[in-house]
This record gives sequence, structure tokens and C-alpha cells, in this order.
Amino acid sequence: MQLSEFAARLDDSLDVGEWAGADYAVNGLQVGPESAEIEHAAFAVDGVVATFEAAADAGADVLVVHHGISWGGIDRVTGKEYDRLRALLDEDLALYAVHGPLDAHPELGNAAGLCEHLDLSVVEGFGRDGPGTVGLRARPDEMYTPAGLRDRLSELETGGQDVQVLEFGPDEIEDVAVLTGSGVDWLDEAREKGVDALVTGEGKQPAYHEAREAGIHVFLAGHYATETFGVRNLQELADEWGLETTYLSHPTGL
Repeated sequence: MQLSEFAARLDDSLDVGEWAGADYAVNGLQVGPESAEIEHAAFAVDGVVATFEAAADAGADVLVVHHGISWGGIDRVTGKEYDRLRALLDEDLALYAVHGPLDAHPELGNAAGLCEHLDLSVVEGFGRDGPGTVGLRARPDEMYTPAGLRDRLSELETGGQDVQVLEFGPDEIEDVAVLTGSGVDWLDEAREKGVDALVTGEGKQPAYHEAREAGIHVFLAGHYATETFGVRNLQELADEWGLETTYLSHPTGL
């Protein structure tokens, strides 16, 4: 398969075109000759030297990531930008990155995958951003206690770190907002919707008092740990397209 066809299929599957100008990340093919033939695709959360080297060691022709190397463009190829580009070019490895569209997709996205892991039935979108929402509001098939939800989240690739809980909500959790990565900026929306809990990756100092005043649990399972689902779903697509694939696990504990 040509690299250009592979990238176009991913673009179409994720509705990348709808995010033009709405995401500070550059979505789509970031590095690589479009005419190249590819047989092996690797998948990882982060596009960094460690995953570039691991993809090359696995014999991949292209690496698909959630966090790429271009966030609003690259003005200078120095420092870490130079190191990362050199690691790609030295190994003749292409890079495809997709950020907002992979958070937002209702079936392939990070929030969708996390809801499935938690046995949550999706009710509606959550987390207004860009052309729509980047998270989901959902309800558990069976009611959760705070401890029970924390335990399920502890099954993720947390890098050995504990799931943090700001435990300010009810004893029974029946309405959950899920927004992976850095989602505490949407606590006001969670309050407006009257959910019992917000499940996300990482927190910020103001979230403690905002959650306490809103009477909402906040579960911080790790930015990395909550965002492995999207790239794994894309790996399954590539398997269906007949490519050899490899998933590269590199948890950060953050």
C-alpha cells in the first residue's frame, strides 16, 4: 500500500478534514514521502525518539501516533525538533499523527474506548471543542462505587502509578463524563450536566476546589493511560487493510 493511500484512509476514517483550523496539532501525515510503499505500521501514543527507535527496530515503515511532532507548525529544526526528525529520517520512518479527531471519534476514539473498558453506555457527547465534542457522557451498565471505578481504571497502562481520586461526589456513580488526557478544563460543563464523576487523565491545581464545590468525583488515571485506546483501534483498522502491525507500549506514569 502506498503511504499516501494509508494516510488518506486514516483521514477519511477519522473525519480529519472537519478539524481543519480547529486543532492546535497538525493532523495527518507529518513526515514521509507520500509515494513510498509501506507494509508494516507501528502504533504508539507519543511520537518521540524512544518510539521512533522502537518502531524502526520492529521493522515498521510508518508510525501512527496521537501526539505528533508538529503543534501549530515547526519554525526551527533545532533542539528536540532536530533530534526527533533525525531519528525519523535516519530510519526512513514515516510519521502520521492525529490528535483532536482521535479524541473525538465516537467509535474509534480514546473516550469511546475508555467507555467500553469501563462498561459505560454512551448517552451523548461531552467536552465542547472544535467542530463538536472531544469526550462522552455515559452511564454504567451496573452502578459504580468510587472505589470500584478507581479499581477498573487501575487496570490501564498507568506505569505503576496509582489512580488519583478527588472524592467529592455521591456514594453511587450513575452518570459519568469521560474526557481523556487533560480534561479538567471541562469541569464547568460536567457541573452544568449534573454528572456524578469526571474521568480524565491528569489534573490541575484549580480542579480540587472546582470539583469540591460542584460535588463531583474526579478520577485522574494518567494522560498516557487514558489515551492508548485510539491508536489501538487504528491498529485494528490497519490489520483489516492487510498490513503487518505492531503496538508500542511506552507508559509514562503521567
